[in-house]
Amino acid sequence: QVQLVESGGGLVQAGGSLRLSCVVSGRTLSSLTMGWFRQAPGKERELVAGISSFGFRTFYADSVKGRFTISRDNPKNTVYLQMNSLKPEDTAVYYCAAKTSSGLVQTSYDYWGQGTQVTVSS
Repeated sequence: QVQLVESGGGLVQAGGSLRLSCVVSGRTLSSLTMGWFRQAPGKERELVAGISSFGFRTFYADSVKGRFTISRDNPKNTVYLQMNSLKPEDTAVYYCAAKTSSGLVQTSYDYWGQGTQVTVSS
C-alpha cells in the first residue's frame, strides 16, 4: 500500500520561505507522477504543482509560478515543494499526492497524504 507523509509546514511571515517534503513508501517513486495540492478554508482543493516520474516535466498553477519549485529525489523516495516569496493567500493545508498515470494537468490522483498546514502572516 502506498503511503505519503508530508512535513515542513508551519507559520511564516509574508515574503518568507518554506520547504515541504513528502516521503513515499510502498511503491518505487520513479513509477509515480507526483503533485502538490492545497486547500484553503471555504475553497476548493487546487493543484499547485506537478512533476513527472523522473522530473523531466513540471506543471505550476499560475498563482505560484516563479515562486514555488517542485522537485523529486527518487532514490530518497522524497518529493519537495520549495515555496518562496510566500503571501497570505498561500495559507492552506498542503497535500502531497501520487498517481500511476502520466498527465500533469489532470487532477485525478490515486494516493494522498494527510496534509500539512502552511500559514502565512501579513
